[in-house]
Amino acid sequence: MGAFQAWRSLLYLPASNARAVEKARGLPADAVILDLEDAVAPEAKAAARDAAVAAVADGFGGKTVGIRVNGFGTAWCEADFAAAQGSAAAFLVVPKIDGADAAARAVSMAGGKPLFAMIETPRAVQRVDAIADVAGVRALVAGFADLQKDLRARPGPDRAPLLYAASRIVNAARASGLLAIDGVFTGIGDEAGLAAEARQAVELGFDGKSCIHPSQLEGVNRAFSPSADEVAHARGLVEAHRTAMAEGKAVATFKGRMVELLHVVEAERTLRLAELVGEMGGLAEKVIAVASD
Repeated sequence: MGAFQAWRSLLYLPASNARAVEKARGLPADAVILDLEDAVAPEAKAAARDAAVAAVADGFGGKTVGIRVNGFGTAWCEADFAAAQGSAAAFLVVPKIDGADAAARAVSMAGGKPLFAMIETPRAVQRVDAIADVAGVRALVAGFADLQKDLRARPGPDRAPLLYAASRIVNAARASGLLAIDGVFTGIGDEAGLAAEARQAVELGFDGKSCIHPSQLEGVNRAFSPSADEVAHARGLVEAHRTAMAEGKAVATFKGRMVELLHVVEAERTLRLAELVGEMGGLAEKVIAVASD
């Protein structure tokens, strides 16, 4: 997971559903998460665990695949960790990580696999900075359904009661160099609602969004992909900076504004992401070296 890659859409699938898992190999999700937790009934947990290990061993056509284990305090937690850490999964998703101690314990049990820590309780939101600083944590994943319940909040389409938590998650992720993944949109078939929530997630600074149905992938991918205008702007900014540096100028300008290194780094990231998602065509050779994430 060291190379730069797109994390626009992360699709959760019940590991117990063989048909859904097989179909996922051809879906446009940037990452697939085989779920052993909420999407699997108690009596199916053991079979789902075995199915998840077998599925990742078979490969997903180049997709990044993770496994979500059952959390601490459940009867299936230790067996899930043992199976997942010995599997071909690229990362583990762990629910209800509520502090640095829990994150460190999960990292240890993950056996060296990157950890995606779910932030879904009020305590976790208050401790998210410490969670993000634990070595081995690679991403913070918003779990707004459980958080909403615990807060007794009643968010509308603007998710106003959850924005404090969302901003805390994004800020902690950025401060520690992690991915920030938005929570799921539960309105299956509500394309306008999904588009609005995904657009808000982009504006907040999230890298991608959790999905619970294949029909959500196109809209989420679109929201988190650079637009043609954004690509053109980024390309112009990078080229203006490169030209100014080649001419020995101390300062570069683009469209009447001074270009600082921080702008160049973000523009390079935009171009790299656009290249990855197929928006740039042959532009790759024209941009300067791109920093990895």
